[in-house]
Amino acid sequence: MLGASPESRVRRVLAAVKGPAIALTLVLASRTVLAQPFYVPSGSMEPTLLIGDELVVAKYAYGFSRYSLPVDLGFSSEHRLLESLPEYGDVVVFRLPRDPRQVYVKRAIGLPGDRIQMREGRLWINGAELPLRRDGQGKVEQEDGSEIGAARFMEMLPNGREHPIFKLESKGALDDTRVFVVPPGHVFLMGDNRDDSLDSRVSAVAGGVGFVPAENLIGRAEVVLGSWNFPVARRPSEWASALRPARFFARIR
Repeated sequence: MLGASPESRVRRVLAAVKGPAIALTLVLASRTVLAQPFYVPSGSMEPTLLIGDELVVAKYAYGFSRYSLPVDLGFSSEHRLLESLPEYGDVVVFRLPRDPRQVYVKRAIGLPGDRIQMREGRLWINGAELPLRRDGQGKVEQEDGSEIGAARFMEMLPNGREHPIFKLESKGALDDTRVFVVPPGHVFLMGDNRDDSLDSRVSAVAGGVGFVPAENLIGRAEVVLGSWNFPVARRPSEWASALRPARFFARIR
């Protein structure tokens, strides 16, 4: 029996790996260019996002940087490919500037040149107090599965977009701040759970977020793909009851 020639063996090997290679390329391309899922581990964005939500993030929304890639290759640039900045009210997923290994999600509140300040619990942008109206009462989910009551408000940003916020107390630690002037190429991000959010109101030196460079933006959170209230699922028999079907495929606003 004659053996196969070296050339035919190479062709068979290439044919065998061609399909998986194409599939892998498509997966990596979609995660780099289109969208990527992320999981919410904390309640800093309640009531908009809950602990256990899985988000679909549009990675193309603000262009592409080193953090758009599945693996950080280490190169850095002040500008992004097809660069654009968030709009007021966008829910943004980003790499923490002081520790890029960590991924955070917050709402875009300030753009380059804006002056941001908290006065007696109210948000001021460029010398104007933002409209705020009461919107009932809500509950903040804690990481251990317990809940605490919180006043719910609707806040209107300078572009007319409204979004909900929670207030746990009338005089929180971050309810009165200095004026923050957002530097060029940066954004100012805050959590909707105003009294329980480590965000741009706290400097990186103090262990907070500080101003976020455009390079660190991963994308805009678009949809809740699924949601699971894992703290209440202590046993396998409780896993199904921990699902939140009403949040599946919910649009993030």
